[in-house]
Amino acid sequence: MKRKEEIYDCAGLVERVREVGFLPLLVSGIPGYSAEEMVAEDCRYVVFDDGGWDWPLWKWKGQAVADGGCVYGKFFGGKAGFVSREWWPDFCNYRRRKYGTPANDSIEGTILSVLREQGSMITKELRAECGFGGRGMRSKFDGYVTRLQMGCRVVTEDFVYPRDKHGKEYGWGWALLSTAEALYGEDCQKDCSGEESYNRIKAFMKKVLPKATDKEFSRLLG
Repeated sequence: MKRKEEIYDCAGLVERVREVGFLPLLVSGIPGYSAEEMVAEDCRYVVFDDGGWDWPLWKWKGQAVADGGCVYGKFFGGKAGFVSREWWPDFCNYRRRKYGTPANDSIEGTILSVLREQGSMITKELRAECGFGGRGMRSKFDGYVTRLQMGCRVVTEDFVYPRDKHGKEYGWGWALLSTAEALYGEDCQKDCSGEESYNRIKAFMKKVLPKATDKEFSRLLG
């Protein structure tokens, strides 16, 4: 990927997502093609001597989504990343046609029903509401949620952080999940065939990543 100016803040991150359309959060397998690799050196993950840490990119992602600049979720091989609002309708259309509509009586259908009825929920609350509170249920439930994100049914609205006794946020935070329709409207999906949407996306991505192979595109776009 052609080297561009490094990202120094949230506004720069959103602008880069708009430029490239689709951007994995972490290393993607395509050299240089991830937000993690594009940020400036002094904005990367660092651990302090007292055990604390700082990672501006981790904090920017919530702001980028909350401000409406882009869509965020586990979209790329089950791993997190951003999709620009401009390309979301095509991406949503392609993925939904590929993954299909969850049956109402399925676990995925139940998750969607709960989110539609109760609104946005952090993952652990959604898991409990759906009856996945038993031992060993966390990873199993997360698998269903990931599939719903890959299918562009569920997206991340923001991140919620616990606070210490001084009111300071700490930890990695919890994803606040919502349905795509709740955030982007009932018409968030392009009205055409999945193949048409995929071909448009791939043609655009070939301009962004001219050296990437078909195999790499297939792994990235799913």
